[in-house]
Amino acid sequence: MRRLSLARLVAMATRQLLRDVRCGELRVLFFSLLVAVAASSAIGYFSARLNAAMLLRATEFLGADLVLSGTSQARREQVEHGERLGLRHAQAVEFSSVIAADTGIQLASVKAVDSAYPLRGELKSAAEPYAEEQPGGGPKAGEAWAEARLFTALGLKPGDRIDVGQQSLHLSRVLTFEPDRAGDFYSLTPRVLINLADLDATGIVQPGSRVRFRELWSGSSEALSEYRVRIEPGLAANQRLEDARDGNRQIGGALARAERYLNLASLAAVLLSGVAVALSATRFATRRFDASALLRCLGLSRRETIFLYALQLGMLGIVACGLGAGLGWLTQSVLFHLLGGLLPPVIPAAGLLPALAGIATGLLALAGFALPPLSALGRVPPLRVLRRDLLPLPPSAWMVYGAALIALGLIMWRLSLDLKLTLALLGGGLVAALLLGGLLLYGLQTLRRLLARATLPWRLGLGQLLRHPLAAAGQSLAFGLILLAMALIALLRAELLDTWQSQLPADAPNHFALNVLPAEKEAFAIRLAALSPHPAPLYPVVPGRLTAINGEAVKQLVSKDSQGERAVQRDLSLTWAAQLPSDNRLVAGRWWGEQPQDGLPGVSVEAKLANNLGLKLGDRLSFSVGGLQRDAQVTSLREVDWDNFQPNFYMIFAPGTLADLPATYLTSFYLPPQHDRELVELARSFPSVTLLQVEAILAQLRSILAQVTLAVEFVLLFVLAAGMAVLFAGLQATLDERIRQGALLRALGAERALLLQARRAEFALLGASSGLLAALGCELVSALLYRFAFDLDWQPHPWLLTLPLIGALVIGAAGILGTRRALNSSPLTVLREA
Repeated sequence: MRRLSLARLVAMATRQLLRDVRCGELRVLFFSLLVAVAASSAIGYFSARLNAAMLLRATEFLGADLVLSGTSQARREQVEHGERLGLRHAQAVEFSSVIAADTGIQLASVKAVDSAYPLRGELKSAAEPYAEEQPGGGPKAGEAWAEARLFTALGLKPGDRIDVGQQSLHLSRVLTFEPDRAGDFYSLTPRVLINLADLDATGIVQPGSRVRFRELWSGSSEALSEYRVRIEPGLAANQRLEDARDGNRQIGGALARAERYLNLASLAAVLLSGVAVALSATRFATRRFDASALLRCLGLSRRETIFLYALQLGMLGIVACGLGAGLGWLTQSVLFHLLGGLLPPVIPAAGLLPALAGIATGLLALAGFALPPLSALGRVPPLRVLRRDLLPLPPSAWMVYGAALIALGLIMWRLSLDLKLTLALLGGGLVAALLLGGLLLYGLQTLRRLLARATLPWRLGLGQLLRHPLAAAGQSLAFGLILLAMALIALLRAELLDTWQSQLPADAPNHFALNVLPAEKEAFAIRLAALSPHPAPLYPVVPGRLTAINGEAVKQLVSKDSQGERAVQRDLSLTWAAQLPSDNRLVAGRWWGEQPQDGLPGVSVEAKLANNLGLKLGDRLSFSVGGLQRDAQVTSLREVDWDNFQPNFYMIFAPGTLADLPATYLTSFYLPPQHDRELVELARSFPSVTLLQVEAILAQLRSILAQVTLAVEFVLLFVLAAGMAVLFAGLQATLDERIRQGALLRALGAERALLLQARRAEFALLGASSGLLAALGCELVSALLYRFAFDLDWQPHPWLLTLPLIGALVIGAAGILGTRRALNSSPLTVLREA
C-alpha cells in the first residue's frame, strides 16, 4: 500500500484530535501542560523582572551597574570597549591625604569624581552639619564636600577653605550619603568629595601613590555582559570587576538564595506536571490499542501509526504551551499590578525569553514523559482486532526512564540549577523512591494477611490495591510525590523566611562606631549603653596583612579572583577576643580556654577564607603589622554570619597577642528612629569616633526580602495546581478498570452504598500511605537540600507527621470525586461495550 503523505497524516490527526477532545485523559494532559508552561513562564517572567528590579536597586549601592576597579588607571582600550558599546561612563579616584585648614590638619579619605557620578543612586548633602539632607548634585570644580566629622574635627563651617595637596578648595556642603560607600564599613577617616577636574592640581596622585581608580559603567544587560566578556580576559592582576552581587555580601546572598528557591519551586511544578503528562499519555495509549490495531489492518505502517498519534499529542501540546505562556505572562502582569505599592517603581521588562523558555519546557516534558508510552501504539499487533487479549510488546525500561531523566536534566539545565542542587534532587528523589517503594510493597503484603478478618467494604477496597500491588505502589508514590513536593516547597518557604527575618530583626544594628580611641573606650561604652539596648562588644582593631603561610609567600598560594587573593591584597582588620562571638560557630579546633598558652599565639580563621587559602589546623601564619612581623598558629576555624550587621573578622587572635600595638575599637549598635539629636550629641562628645549609618542598607535589604516573600507565596499556587493535575491524572489512569469492576459488582447485586464505602476505604488507605511516604521523603530530601543547596541547619520537622491524615482526607475526597463515573455508569451499558 502506498504510504500516506504528510498532509494526509496531519489531516487525520487533526480530525481524530477534534473528535477525542472531550476525552478525560486529553483534558488532564492539556491541563498538565498548561500548568507546566504557565508555571515555568510565569515564574520565569516574575523572577527575571523582580530579579532585574532588585538588581537595579542593588546597583544604587555600587553607584553603577558594573565597576572596573584597580590600583592603576584603566587602559585606554578598556574604556574604549565600553564607549563603543554605548555604556554610560563615570570615573572616580580614591586616595588618602592630609586635609589642611587654618585650624589644623586631619587625615581624610578623598574621592575625586566627574560630573556623571553616580550612575545609579544619588549623592545626598546638607547645608550645615547635622541639618536636613537634600538629594542630588555634586561638587563643582573648585569646591569640596566633606562629612560632618571633618567639620567637627577641624572646627570648620560651610564656606571655609581647605587645602587638598597643593589645591585650595571651597568647602561648600556637608556630605551625608554616598551610594557606593555602603559596604565600606571599615574606613576610619572622614570622606572629602572633590571634582575630578581638580585632581591634577592637587599634585597628590603620582607614580607609586596608593590610589584606587574606579571606572563606573551603566547600560543594558546585554551591553554589560558583552563588555565583561571583552575585557575580563585582559584584566591586570591589580584589577577586578564588581557588580551588585559582588559589591554587597548581604544583597548578593539574598538575591542568590531567592533565585535558587524560585527555580526549585518551578522545577517542582514542572516535575509534577510531567508525571501527570506521563499518566495521561499512558491512558491515552491504552485506550487506543484497538484503534491502532484497526489502522494497522487498513495498511498503516508502524512508523505512520506512531507518527499519527504523535501528531495529535504534538498539536495538543503546541496549543497548550501557547496558551500556558500567555497565561503565565498575564498572571505575572496582574500580580505586578496588584503589588505595585510594595514593589520598586521601575520594573524592567523581560522580553520573550521567559515565554519561549516556558514553551520549550512544556514540549520537553511532553517529549520525555509522553513519547515512551506512545511508542507502544506502533507495536500493537493487527491481530488484536480479533483477539483483544493481545497486548503490544512493552517498551524498553531504559527507553522509558532514560527519556524521562534526559527531559528532567534538560529542564534543570534550563533552570540554571547548579550541579550540587541537581544531584541533591535526583539523588534524594531516587533514594527516597527506592526505599519508600520497597516499604510500601512490604506494607501491602502485610495487609494481605489481614484481609480475611476485614469487613466487606474494606475487603473490596483493599482487594483493589492488592490485585495489582506494583500499580498500587506506583500510584501511591505518584500521590506521595504531590504531597512531598508541596510540603517541601512550603517547608523551604517557612525556613527561608524565618532565616531572612532572623537575619534582619527589627532591632538589627543600624550604626557602626569606628576609630574609638583606647582612652575613650570606657566613656564611649557607658554613653552607648544609655542610647542602645544591646550594643555589640567593643572589638580592638589593628590593621595587618597576611604575608606567608608556613614560611611560603601567600601570593604564590592563592588563585586569581578568589576570596583568598582579595584578602591578601589588602590590610585585614585583626582583632583579639577572649570569648567566641555570638554569631560565630567553631567548625574545627578549640577556643582559647581549652588549649595551652605556650608556644606560638593562636589565631582563629574564618572557615571559607581558610578553605580558599588551603589552611588547616596547626599551620603557621605570618602577618605584617605596623612594620613588624607577627607569627601565629591556626588553632580553630569558624563559620561567620556575614549578614548580621555585627562586627565580623577573618582573623581573631588569642587575648593579648597584639595588645602591645596601637589599636582603635569598633562596635555596632541599634538606635531607634527619631533619635538623631542623641546621635549628633554622641558625635560631638567623641569627635574622633566615626559613626557610620547603615539604615539605608537595612531598608534596601528589607525591601528585597519583602519582594522575595511575595514571589515565594506566588509560586506555591502553581505547585498546588500541578499537584492537582497529577492527582486527577492518576485517578483517570485506573478509571476504565474501575468502571468495569463497578458494573460487574452491581450486576452481581452489590449496592451503590457498599461500593462507595469500598472506594472510601481504598482511597483513605492510599492517601494515608502516600502521606507517610511524603513525610519520610520530605525529611530525606530536605536534609540533602539544606546541606548542599541552601546552607541551612537541618532539624526534624514534627509537623510532617500530619501528612498521612492530610493525604487520607485530600486524596480520599479527590478519589471519590474523580471516580464517581464508576458508580454512576449503567452496568448494562458497560457490560455490553466490554
